[in-house]
Amino acid sequence: MAKEIVEEIKVKADGSKTIVRHSVEKGISFGSALAMVISFVTWRSVLWAVIHGILGWVYVVYYLIRYK
Repeated sequence: MAKEIVEEIKVKADGSKTIVRHSVEKGISFGSALAMVISFVTWRSVLWAVIHGILGWVYVVYYLIRYK
């Protein structure tokens, strides 16, 4: 997962400036990856794996309730 540093300059009413740095993470979450693996192992379909990956933790919880 790649991290990117984003700088933002905030100017206050009195004219002073503050530099704020944010760390932004790019990539898929653990929930999405887990959902895609569970889906592919269960259904053997890349399309369903992508759809379930978009749903992430929602599909993981559904699978645990429904099938385990």
